[in-house]
Amino acid sequence: MTSSTTPGGLARFNALEEHAARAALHEACASRAWGERLLADRPYATADALYAASDAAMADLTAADLAEAMAGHPPIGRPKPGDPTSSREQRGMAGASEELKEEMLELNLAYQERFGHVFLICATGRTGEQMRDAVRERLGNPAGREREIVRGELGKINRIRLGNLVQEEEA
Repeated sequence: MTSSTTPGGLARFNALEEHAARAALHEACASRAWGERLLADRPYATADALYAASDAAMADLTAADLAEAMAGHPPIGRPKPGDPTSSREQRGMAGASEELKEEMLELNLAYQERFGHVFLICATGRTGEQMRDAVRERLGNPAGREREIVRGELGKINRIRLGNLVQEEEA
């Protein structure tokens, strides 16, 4: 997929009726503000333009918008039942030992108590141990720094999900 051409999946996304495009974007990110911004910027000439719009929308999210986006993500180690996206993204925890899963549960709870929201990390391609190490490290962050890390992690997740959306559209 080159950025100088419009891939078939992106062309189909651009052509979706507004309600269908809104639903597809909501599957990628639970923030309504993010989704509405991406809808408003359609059509996209390239996947890179779509990703850039996603990044710009993510940068502009308020604290309430970020909270809404985070609410759409299950805790690491506990993907939403029946949700192939969260299961695929958290694959690194699938083969984790019971000890590691228990430790992640405890760390998730400590993180949520400290910051008031689920620990969020772009889990795609990460092992359970890498995710555990990240939550341990991030527990010591000041709240403002952690909010910006979360914003960056959400941006990574959104890019992956948007890429999957335009690829799935091609199928």
